[in-house]
Amino acid sequence: MRIEKISQFKGSTLQIDFSEIDPVFVHRDIVFEFNLSEGMNIPKSAVEDILRANELRKAKERALYLLDNRDYSYTELFERLEKNYDEDICFEVMAKMTELGVINDKRYAKKLAEHFCTVKKYGYYRAKQEMKLRGISGELAEEALFEYSETSLNRLCELVEKKYSRYLTDEKGILKVKNALVRLGYSYDEINAVIDEYI
Repeated sequence: MRIEKISQFKGSTLQIDFSEIDPVFVHRDIVFEFNLSEGMNIPKSAVEDILRANELRKAKERALYLLDNRDYSYTELFERLEKNYDEDICFEVMAKMTELGVINDKRYAKKLAEHFCTVKKYGYYRAKQEMKLRGISGELAEEALFEYSETSLNRLCELVEKKYSRYLTDEKGILKVKNALVRLGYSYDEINAVIDEYI
């Protein structure tokens, strides 16, 4: 199959016109990578390789674009890519991202644990749940949250003092506070201990 013409299409995308099939549109880097030129004869299988390489390039660009805005877990990023690209392309991109160190679930888990415990003031259970929703395994979440377990009561005391103390005037208010703190992921034992002490 003969390449009849290679021309500029839009931006960095080139159009390749073939003698036997419809034109294909690929990034200029792919044209250079495969050393394509007008008048060249290539087998049909080579066109599939060219198109796959182009898809792989786009998927990598997409992954890097997403990672530019925030961190992702392996699972999260894979699922985002899988919406637009074939599974084998996604696996290849994820292998590359992991190899480069831009995807690192352990590092991401530590970052999430710090955010949920110190900024959001979540208790252990809510923090772990939120981390799992972001594709962090239970084991990694537990490991990352371990260093915050000793300060859990201190965070809870601070939270009650700053945000909930005004409600601790009657039974109805106390129940309301307890329910709110359960939703934030604190255990009943922790909540009862802190509220009893406060009252």
